[in-house]
Amino acid sequence: MPEVILTLFACAALVLDVMLPRNSKRLVAWLSLLGVGSALASLFILYFGVVNKGAPHLGFFRMIVIDNYAVVFKTMFLIGAGLSILLSIKYLDEEGEQRGEYYALILFSVVGMMFMASGVDLLMLFISLELMAISVYILVGFFRRDRKSNEASMKYFLLGAFSSGVLLFGISLVFGLTGSTNLASIAAALPIVSSPGFNPLGAQSAPDMRYLLLMSMILMSAGMFFKVAAVPFHMWAPDAYEGAPTSITAFMSVGVKAASFAMFGRLFLYGLPDLRGAMAGDPANNLPGLPGWSVLLGIVAAITIVWGNLAALTQRNTKRLLAYSSISHAGYTLLGLIAGNQTGYTGFIIYLFIYTLTNLGVFGCIIALRRQGIIGDRLEDLNGLMRKAPGLTVLMTIFLLSLGGIPPTAGFIGKFYLFGGLIETGNPWLVRLAILAVLMSAVSLYYYIQFIRAMYIDGETETAPVKLTAPLKVALALAALFVLFFGIYPQPLANLTQQAATTSGLRLYTYPKGDEAARPAAVPARQPGQMTPPH
Repeated sequence: MPEVILTLFACAALVLDVMLPRNSKRLVAWLSLLGVGSALASLFILYFGVVNKGAPHLGFFRMIVIDNYAVVFKTMFLIGAGLSILLSIKYLDEEGEQRGEYYALILFSVVGMMFMASGVDLLMLFISLELMAISVYILVGFFRRDRKSNEASMKYFLLGAFSSGVLLFGISLVFGLTGSTNLASIAAALPIVSSPGFNPLGAQSAPDMRYLLLMSMILMSAGMFFKVAAVPFHMWAPDAYEGAPTSITAFMSVGVKAASFAMFGRLFLYGLPDLRGAMAGDPANNLPGLPGWSVLLGIVAAITIVWGNLAALTQRNTKRLLAYSSISHAGYTLLGLIAGNQTGYTGFIIYLFIYTLTNLGVFGCIIALRRQGIIGDRLEDLNGLMRKAPGLTVLMTIFLLSLGGIPPTAGFIGKFYLFGGLIETGNPWLVRLAILAVLMSAVSLYYYIQFIRAMYIDGETETAPVKLTAPLKVALALAALFVLFFGIYPQPLANLTQQAATTSGLRLYTYPKGDEAARPAAVPARQPGQMTPPH
């Protein structure tokens, strides 16, 4: 199992760190890379030996599942971790902070991420989330002598603990209403719990339990909005991104976000599918209908896209600018969940995959600018880069164009699926949301072009040469290669993500063509291998 392999290598990294002299700590990085490669190989064996044969496999008291959805996300996490380790070697050397626990914490956080993608039980999902979060809290404050890093870590920890409490409160309400923490059992109980006549207490005047269900949905949404840095729960991201070591900023911008969205999908698409549309009321008893989570996600996505892009326009620090860019991309990713069709679900997964490669590439280029006396996190540090490092400038341009969604880069493919999923629904409100997203993508080009202008047009402000180490070159070259390859020939990635988007348990929805709220389509009969609630 890949998680077991990563855990063993993480423990080995801690032991090896104690044994090695200070000038040989780099060996821990290579050991960690070997662990990531071994986990990736075991994941492929698991896929071709188990998952590819059809039915998903449940394990550990039906708390985890191995299916296409889990395999694709786990592949994403391992690729992100491998590239992050390659980026970190040069950066930690420059900072004089080459220590083995750094790589062990990355591996432990990836173990949590992988269980977040596989979890089909609320307890498993929450424990996995905390394993990932605690590891990343420590990594954000890894530079113990850097006050900005310590401050960012403390802010992230305090706000993260609060959001975890909110999420746990929502989970406890769902458990109280449905009597289960298993997502399949919760999904099976929801049609009964969300009906106006649900009366578990047997009272003569039945309380309306739908409001408790609505409250639990809102609390769980709020907890997850914080994890993905969606407005108005985004306040931690700019400070954490700026204060954290740049290599960790790169890792958390893709790993934490992708894992949180994987859990978001499990919770809402697998556990709460019948709450997507409005909960029916009872006009005879003067009980109104209540909104579902698609309305909530639609409003938050729109605000997140607008605010993230507008706030980025005023930033001069590259890490803060990319933090606001990351906020806007969280809004774009939510569109795939809202669409509720196969195109939307495919876009949801493919966008995160592409964003992982692209954002790691951008931060890798920023890490390359770090040299003696130069932090490299200001826009001015990019001035005249074309004259000093033309190859690095071309790579940075590819990544920036991908973030902006410009063909022939892979970023265009991701946005094509996301916006296409909304338009396919035919719902006027969702079509308007797609138009807003397209307009704000055009706005984002303004601040991405600021990078390009500084590199190609502005005069040099720093004369120190830019040197790239071999691991950094490999990481940037691989990221750029995949960004261009999937932009020109997206079919292999599209096929892989479509398999994940049609995983057993994911329901497709149809939206009415008018302005009414969304309603679920007829649920197909369960197939022999499909997950069923435990008896």
